[in-house]
Amino acid sequence: MSDLRRIIGVYDSLLIRAYATIRFRIIDLRFIEEIGQYLPGRGRILDVGCGFGLFALAFGVGRPQRRILGIDLDRRRVETARAAAARLGAGNVEFDIGDARDAKLTGRFDAVYLLDIVHHVPRAAVGALVAAIRLALLPGGIVIIKDVDRRPAYKRRFTWLLDKLMDPRTPVHYWSTAELRALLVRHGFVVHVHQMRDLLPYPHVLYVCRPIAEGDAGGPSPAADGAAAIR
Repeated sequence: MSDLRRIIGVYDSLLIRAYATIRFRIIDLRFIEEIGQYLPGRGRILDVGCGFGLFALAFGVGRPQRRILGIDLDRRRVETARAAAARLGAGNVEFDIGDARDAKLTGRFDAVYLLDIVHHVPRAAVGALVAAIRLALLPGGIVIIKDVDRRPAYKRRFTWLLDKLMDPRTPVHYWSTAELRALLVRHGFVVHVHQMRDLLPYPHVLYVCRPIAEGDAGGPSPAADGAAAIR
């Protein structure tokens, strides 16, 4: 938790610090550890829709063998994330303006993660996003998606309300777990799905995906330090 406080503290904007505090309260330390266990201890990692860089820094600070690139379409957020990384001395965490569907920009990675991003992408564009991520993944790579389910309905409505309070202009297109899992499978992934419990009524779902081409017939297991070589 001390690292999270230090990360939040480097942002100049009181509004961003307040947002970061709320964000880390919603996805608490247990959630960060639950998601982070699947990331390789070393290698190139892509954070799609990094925003202000909160999670890229949470996963990268103190883990110099991880080289994390966060990308976002919002220039102001990327510049804020860069400033935060510089203040933290996190030379292994970089940020750039870009779209994950641009394979030339993203390069190839040992792991890719998207945290509460899919439901903000236009529904018709999600397939192209998943296809581009699949192409950007190195052999032995892993994709982690944390998103929300459509059910139960009261949790979906709560999530919609919070999404709109955060940004009234943001589009929301919630997927059922079955729909999103089927899309990922169609794009060549073996997918392990499980719900993530929270005190707040969020229908959190974690999708842990590995390329079918690896011959991994079973579900993915948490990554051990050094499981993926630096490339």
